[in-house]
Amino acid sequence: MLGGISIWQLLIVLGIIILIFGTKKLRNVGTDLGGAVKGFKQAVSEEEKDDKDKAQAKVAHDEQSNTYDVRAEEKAADKVEDPEERK
Repeated sequence: MLGGISIWQLLIVLGIIILIFGTKKLRNVGTDLGGAVKGFKQAVSEEEKDDKDKAQAKVAHDEQSNTYDVRAEEKAADKVEDPEERK
């Protein structure tokens, strides 16, 4: 029993659907549905891959920016010399 619907009732409904649409149309619908699901899964996996690539690129960019920041701070520190050293 599935929520008040018995197996026999489901089989009768399935038989009526097969009589109305025929097995060829149902097979085509199944193929189209399977292709759509496959395309959806592929798109989701590609988007996840793109998200990972973007995240890795952002981390690399942030690391590179931090390197530049450290170098800029070192240069600024070098420019600010002790006035007694100049004499």
